[in-house]
Amino acid sequence: MSSAPRFDYEDLLPIGADTTTYRRLTTDGVRTVEGPGGRTFLEIDPAALRLLADTAMHDIAHYLRPAHLAQLRRIVDDPDASNNDKFVALDLLKNAGIAAAGVLPMCQDTGTAIVMGKKGSHVLVDGGAPDEAALAHGVHDAYTRLNLRYSQMAPLTTWEETNTGSNLPAQIELYADSAAGHETAYKFLFMAKGGGSANKSFLFQETKAILNPDAMLAFLDEKLRGLGTSACPPYHLAIVIGGTSAEFALKTAKYASAKYLDELPTKGSPVGHGFRDVELEERVLELTRQFGIGAQFGGKYFCHDVRVVRLPRHGASLPVAIAVSCSADRQCLGKITAEGVFIEQLETDPARFLPEVTQEQLDGDGDEADVVEIDLNRPMDEILAELTKHPVKTRLSLTGPLVVARDIAHAKIKERLDAGEEMPDYLKQNAVYYAGPAKTPEGYASGSFGPTTAGRMDSYVEQFQAAGGSMVMLAKGNRSKQVTDACRTHGGFYLGSIGGPAARLAQDCITSVEVLEYPELGMEAIWKIEVRDFPAFVVVDDKGEDFFAATAKPTAFTIGKRSGL
Repeated sequence: MSSAPRFDYEDLLPIGADTTTYRRLTTDGVRTVEGPGGRTFLEIDPAALRLLADTAMHDIAHYLRPAHLAQLRRIVDDPDASNNDKFVALDLLKNAGIAAAGVLPMCQDTGTAIVMGKKGSHVLVDGGAPDEAALAHGVHDAYTRLNLRYSQMAPLTTWEETNTGSNLPAQIELYADSAAGHETAYKFLFMAKGGGSANKSFLFQETKAILNPDAMLAFLDEKLRGLGTSACPPYHLAIVIGGTSAEFALKTAKYASAKYLDELPTKGSPVGHGFRDVELEERVLELTRQFGIGAQFGGKYFCHDVRVVRLPRHGASLPVAIAVSCSADRQCLGKITAEGVFIEQLETDPARFLPEVTQEQLDGDGDEADVVEIDLNRPMDEILAELTKHPVKTRLSLTGPLVVARDIAHAKIKERLDAGEEMPDYLKQNAVYYAGPAKTPEGYASGSFGPTTAGRMDSYVEQFQAAGGSMVMLAKGNRSKQVTDACRTHGGFYLGSIGGPAARLAQDCITSVEVLEYPELGMEAIWKIEVRDFPAFVVVDDKGEDFFAATAKPTAFTIGKRSGL
């Protein structure tokens, strides 16, 4: 009879040393006290937690990590990058510079606030209320004080809901940290997750049949193409293979997309801890560069980088989780120790990453960079007659009026059509922009006002175009076949806007904003805006051509190893 295996314990995710650069916010509200048995405890006032959460939500709305900005710069410098890749990267760098001024957030979807904390065994928070309350109060402070957007909907019944008006509730998860050396430290990961990237978190329940390189790469070839561009690439892509549960696989993917798990070991062991597969990361990155999707409008930069985490699993289950962090790569670390309250140092001077290349150089380099001016002040028939001259992937510059309508507004217009009413003239006479603004700062024409995901409005397009509306649509991401079919039948167009640079659009392109209808809906109201030199691309045309159709088809291939691996 064989003996039982020796007991051995290791964290499921054994993260290595923290190499983050921090800045100290304060030493107030933090002190050490002596406890029983000669133990030292860290005592924290709730105000310190509140300050940390408030500062984190401010910083991640306006600043990015230097490494992320350096990756954008590399796209502009890469001679093999497409002009559309470079155009998107340059626009995102400009947007970062505008957001870093601290007025306009980098993205209009300022996200769900997510706080994950690990509390050392000798950490005491004084004050009576839960730690979560102080952290939520800090989130509330940031969202109500800054030019951010309230996106959280409170359910009143199963079918009815209302905006909370503060962006609360936040998702706050706190864990005990019993690791040696962590007794008097309280460590945090702060994230702001917008709907676009959150909606691109996927779980697949697979089997051991895909646990070989060829099958796994074929599986990923299909699934990763399905991510599309509505979550604003270039992506930081995370893939988790395995997991002790489906929910743990998904959570691990989210952490990996935020680079939180970068210091995992790179090899497994019989104990069963998670590890990074660096070789597979390189192979998957090379795979994504063959898609042709690029940084939204063709090219190779669908992803900045890839993280692959392999986890232990039950022998009868193989969850595979996929998550992305988008161009608004919003997360930072924080900690409270005996030395004070600290937050990760993000980049406050992104202008240093701007290249010497000018927009004029991009515009003059090759046919794909030619820009077509579209005057939106002209009658709709004339706008359609101009657009039909140009193939998909053509870059446009829009000037004139746009009507802005998104989810709830579309539902209300549909109710009116279903009741026998006419399509409103403003949707017949104008292009429609799927978007919702953040707050407008004093002295500005607009708050951050980037596009939302087009696919959520797909089900309305046939009915709206048949009624003479939505003939030109502007948003981000790919559309379904029903939209392509509707545009071919009714002579419509879908134009893609760059997902991500909402601050730049507000500062440089949007000259006026007014409410047309449903002001009670807040950011979901129907607006009319005036734009100048607003960048867009022809994605779906009146002939039924769809730029993304070809990139959605998996192909037979062999992804070789990069030299040196």
